[in-house]
Amino acid sequence: YLFEKGIDKLYCHQAEMFEKATDGNNVVITTSTASGKTLSFLLPVIQEILANPLARAVFIYPTKALASDQYRAIQPYLEYFGDNRISAGVYDGDTPVNERSRIRKNANIILTNPEMINAAFLPNHSKFGFDFIFSNLKYVVIDELHTYRGAFGSHLANVFRRLGRVCRYYNSSPQYLCSSATIAN
Repeated sequence: YLFEKGIDKLYCHQAEMFEKATDGNNVVITTSTASGKTLSFLLPVIQEILANPLARAVFIYPTKALASDQYRAIQPYLEYFGDNRISAGVYDGDTPVNERSRIRKNANIILTNPEMINAAFLPNHSKFGFDFIFSNLKYVVIDELHTYRGAFGSHLANVFRRLGRVCRYYNSSPQYLCSSATIAN
């Protein structure tokens, strides 16, 4: 796919994130806007899904609008590989019920926001197919990491602790791939 799109080599940060992710490490990438952060975390996720079609990844964005934008950005990858190999969907408060069901059953990549993790995924972990997602969860991608600070960041830290407990309950140990264009120490 990359060669067909004229990408014959990766930027250093993309290659490094791919190597660290495929080695099983949690990774935080910080690099400027429009420098290929999405591709940095998308490549190891796609690689895993192609090798293991049951693998699931949850991409968390701070807003519904950003999740929708990123879904459009990954559309070419989905179209290239086809629904029978990689499926994705945006799971938020605006997602129709039938689409939510399709995403829970079939999507390898689920794009959502922290509120949905807290209000839909975690309280229903044993229902509606969420148990399958948690049992097969390989990656949690957190984009715009710098937005999770202050009271909101503290709240989200607790949500991620709950997420970790639910994953352990289902014997999964997802890797965290995080990115930000702006992050302080």
